[in-house]
Amino acid sequence: MSTITLVAAVILVGCGKGHQQSSQKSISLMQTSDLTSLDNTNQATMPEFNTLTNISEGLYRLNDKDQPVAAMATKVEKPSDNGLKYTFHIRKNAKWSNGDPVTAADFEYSWKRSLNPKNNPVYTYVFSGIKNADAIIAGKKSYQTLGVKATGTKTLTITLDHPMNYFNKLVAMPVFMPQDKKFVEKIGSKAYGTSAKNTVSNGAFKITGWTGTNSTYTLVKNNYYWDKRAIKLSQIHYQTVKDANTAHNLFTKGQLDDATISGVTAKSLQKDRHLKRVPKAWTYYLQLNQRRGQPLANQKLREAISLVINKQQLASKVLADGSTAASSFVSPRTATDPTTGRDFSKETSTTYRPNVKKARRLWAEGLKEIGKNRGTVKMSIIGDDQDVTKNVAQFLQSQIEENLKGAKVDINNLPDKGFADRKTNGQFTMSQWYWLADFADPINYLGILTSGNAMNPGHYSDQTYDRLVNEAKAAGTQANYWKYLRQAEGRLQDQTGIIPLYYVKESHLVNSKLTGVAYHVAGFADYTRARLK
Repeated sequence: MSTITLVAAVILVGCGKGHQQSSQKSISLMQTSDLTSLDNTNQATMPEFNTLTNISEGLYRLNDKDQPVAAMATKVEKPSDNGLKYTFHIRKNAKWSNGDPVTAADFEYSWKRSLNPKNNPVYTYVFSGIKNADAIIAGKKSYQTLGVKATGTKTLTITLDHPMNYFNKLVAMPVFMPQDKKFVEKIGSKAYGTSAKNTVSNGAFKITGWTGTNSTYTLVKNNYYWDKRAIKLSQIHYQTVKDANTAHNLFTKGQLDDATISGVTAKSLQKDRHLKRVPKAWTYYLQLNQRRGQPLANQKLREAISLVINKQQLASKVLADGSTAASSFVSPRTATDPTTGRDFSKETSTTYRPNVKKARRLWAEGLKEIGKNRGTVKMSIIGDDQDVTKNVAQFLQSQIEENLKGAKVDINNLPDKGFADRKTNGQFTMSQWYWLADFADPINYLGILTSGNAMNPGHYSDQTYDRLVNEAKAAGTQANYWKYLRQAEGRLQDQTGIIPLYYVKESHLVNSKLTGVAYHVAGFADYTRARLK
């Protein structure tokens, strides 16, 4: 998630009557920031992916046990050709919300469009492993050579560069959803996904009331959906709410059905009867600008900053919502290493305890190495403008300035576009960010930090790390796959390529009448099969 709007906790709240009017079969939810696009080829934001999960479908969708099940494909397929080829058959009754049939060509069009440089794609790395994807991303081949082809109106063939153990979970991601080629070409590539009228969907709902700039919109039941009998809700209302206390108040008034709370609000409500604790494969971390000339291009300075941050205090005092101190990039419960039987995160974790004495020594050595062992070292922390983000930034600022001589940290909390622009242009020293796993495998985390990855604005670059990740992807055996992943996580930690801060655990306030929501550990909450009692 990944590239993407920053949220320390996704608050899904609402704008309608919520649980006071369950007879209307509508629910009210909330995003923590405004929806800016529904074009899944060039965006990767939380509001976008939250919405796409509930209006669109790929070949597969995840069930309530986080397992892939047939969606646009008629069944979960097994690969042929020694694991290198998949052949999918698209449902005959699959249609878009405008009545157009969903075809295999819609998948080919969408996937190739996601690698077309003209679309400014940001989520390209997830295509790695599909034939020619790496060469396309490197600019060595045309996006048209990607190993996806409609071999019939309803037949789709996918060819891989090497077997992918995680392929079935991968293609359930929003970025792999199809696009109605006929519709997109009619309205124009630049206009597609910029408003409700410029969006068409193939899932359980379709979007209405979204102008492209407003903060409220509604999903209404899609009567063309192939499995519409399974859909019990008629509407889902969304509104942007950035403050956890506001979310709590709305829930109390019956104006929302599901709210994620954090910080002081969450701490005071841990015994509330409506509280639901939702574990997530979700790590909140600091991206460190390692471009040439930046202070944190120096490894010792990066490590020093990491060692003065009391992550336990951050989780328990600042957040107080059940989130826990991070000791690795990959979060707990993401995946079990089948070769050891252990949780991957736990088996690769290092200590998260601060060590100020060591940090000060490294800080002094690092400053000497960059020729700045006197005076003030000016740095910046950027993040979005949510209250929880601001609270975390203030905590980090105090930890760094109080423990490292000469460190001066400015805080810049910005609206989403300004925040994204600053990151893209490298105008930061540290950036608050997160990774919410799109599919339950460590590669989904570790893959985003390879050299040149669009999700790696800090420009962490290490040949050894890149090699380990690539060897894992191409590994012919389970043993080698997991071995290389463990080594890659270890290398990342040794170099302080990023600073993991905490593992997010969402604290939801949920209407007791709301059931059937699939709260995925990896990915985004699916309300399509929800119902009100």
